[in-house]
Amino acid sequence: MKAPQDTDWPMPLGIPPEALVEIQAQFSRGWQKVLAAARDGSLASPSDRRFRAQAWSANQGAMLMAHAYLLSAHAMQSMVESAQMPEPMRDRMRFGVQQWLDAWAPSNFLATNPDALQTLLDSKGQSLLDGLNNFMHDVQQGRMSQTDESGFEVGGNLAITPGQVIYENHLMQVIQYEPLTPTVHQRPLLMVPPCINKYYILDLQPENSFVRYALESGFRVFLVSWRNPLPDDDDGILSAGWSDYLKEGVLQAIEVVQGVTRQPKINALGFCVGGTLLSSALALAHAQGDDPVASLTLLTTLLDFKDPGILEVFIDELHVQTRERQMGKGGLMTARELATTFSFLRPNELVWNYVVSNYLKGEVPPPFDLLYWNSDGTNLPGPFFAWYLRNAYLENRLKEPGAIEIDGHRLNFGVLDMPAYVYGSREDHIVPWRSAYASTALLKGPQRFVLGASGHIAGVINPPKSGRRSYWAHDEIAYGCDQIPADPQQWLEQAQEHRGSWWPDWAQWMASHSGPKRKAVKTCGNAKFSPIEAAPGRYAKVRAL
Repeated sequence: MKAPQDTDWPMPLGIPPEALVEIQAQFSRGWQKVLAAARDGSLASPSDRRFRAQAWSANQGAMLMAHAYLLSAHAMQSMVESAQMPEPMRDRMRFGVQQWLDAWAPSNFLATNPDALQTLLDSKGQSLLDGLNNFMHDVQQGRMSQTDESGFEVGGNLAITPGQVIYENHLMQVIQYEPLTPTVHQRPLLMVPPCINKYYILDLQPENSFVRYALESGFRVFLVSWRNPLPDDDDGILSAGWSDYLKEGVLQAIEVVQGVTRQPKINALGFCVGGTLLSSALALAHAQGDDPVASLTLLTTLLDFKDPGILEVFIDELHVQTRERQMGKGGLMTARELATTFSFLRPNELVWNYVVSNYLKGEVPPPFDLLYWNSDGTNLPGPFFAWYLRNAYLENRLKEPGAIEIDGHRLNFGVLDMPAYVYGSREDHIVPWRSAYASTALLKGPQRFVLGASGHIAGVINPPKSGRRSYWAHDEIAYGCDQIPADPQQWLEQAQEHRGSWWPDWAQWMASHSGPKRKAVKTCGNAKFSPIEAAPGRYAKVRAL
């Protein structure tokens, strides 16, 4: 993923003259067409949602400005595509130009947004005052409000599935949930969420809680709740690295679940970075002579970082070295910086949309549990982040057998031969679904790949009761890994689309690997791992500064 050196690119950088002439001609033809439509009164509103409000179509000058902006944006994008440059450089140029274009859209400014101006007139200036108040509130809290946060509370109406914290160390807590069915499958399930976010994305409210759904499906559920480190923590967490998260995080949690349930093998599920950690921990366990997991579920997980999606624009040797100097020996990668980065991956949806509604129009965003969770980020120990950045994103070493060594043990995903359920989201911009699919080439057991609609989060959190979206899968509930095509496009062409949520498909697959059912035990923990506090626990309630 390193950018090619100058000597790797023999042609001079720039746009071929003939391409530039064609781009100019296209712009001229488009503008003449817009002017002609304006003269005869047939100029239609742009399809872009930023200009859909009635106030835009009612204002001819604003309509012309919107069309001019879109034509100019298309011309600039065409220049990037036509330029002679290495693809990594083009990716960065494409990203940078798009950021500039999105920022300078006429909808983002009061004087050039007729919808905001109409709101100002209709409210007799109140929208401007409300917008200024919203802006000052966000300045004081240090982040942009994406939802009305007053209606949510972790442990109040979020993360309320009954359970107990039965173990904790300086990196994580283990939650055991109380059963919700009279009988439960014998083999327990441990969920490993990403440490980059709070775990309760898997347990939002009862109607969209994946944890609750698993419990209602008859599974015994345990979950890792990662700690949110703060700048003044002095117990060693600020120097924690990748190996610490494997040994004292994932493997320790597996040991707790084994001890409580007296099951030598458990089922395990990893989400996003949690799946990368889980797979790495299982490879470490195998290298140590242990094989503690009977089945593996990976949700929007990267094991092969060859194509990490749009995040690739941030990754090069200089950037990684800078991060290593800043935090490789200790310190924090802050939740605020992480949140800003992820927001600007989709700026029109997660930044400028709120600039317009919150500040220009003085509106309060509606309550939305997923966006509340999105604002409740976690800090990461600097050494963990720097190691992950280099070894996964920059050098893609995790997928190479034996390339990573921990405590004298070399890791190899190829030894993971347990049945695996691998899920990707079709519109995922953080873990492209084809990159999630690439995990099937590294794992060696029987596998089922399922592709859900929507993006990184909304595709995963899609409860059956909502009746929304769809997923693609092969009709067989499980099949050997030698039957999975190497080409993800070939897999997609052979897959069938099913309406609704993929959760029941997963539950059916999981049941086949969870053993017989027996009477549920209501109490949590045991003599060694006794309850410490009720779920969601202290770690989930700590907010990043």
